[in-house]
Amino acid sequence: MKIRSILSAAYAATAIAAATPAAAHGIGETVRPHFAEAIPNIPGKSLVSVIVDYTPGGASPSHLHAKSAFIFAYVLSGEIESQVNDGPKHVYRAGESFYEPPGSLHAVSRNASNTRPAKLLAVFVVDSDEKQLTTPVK
Repeated sequence: MKIRSILSAAYAATAIAAATPAAAHGIGETVRPHFAEAIPNIPGKSLVSVIVDYTPGGASPSHLHAKSAFIFAYVLSGEIESQVNDGPKHVYRAGESFYEPPGSLHAVSRNASNTRPAKLLAVFVVDSDEKQLTTPVK
């Protein structure tokens, strides 16, 4: 059982290492790895989080999320405009949160302000062997 935990942790570390280069990078957006750990009571699953910093007017390009990734997003500061799949665009303020089902299209993710920065915490529950958390839509 200990070997399985070590292997799962290694997969989680790989997933978070891959999160930064695999993340959709836009103008005025910085994605930083924050946390990665295998979930011990759910074999094959990991918890991975990143912090997304947006400069005033910053945005992420449209992107798809991993097919296994359930995402909880929490606005740490500022205001984030988001649109997931065919849902409506919505502005979330500091302290508010939203979720994204596995395999979602994140069509809009941007700082809603052109004068103040914004920051988002994205927490992924994902298959431990997932290679890419996000893939830009071309």
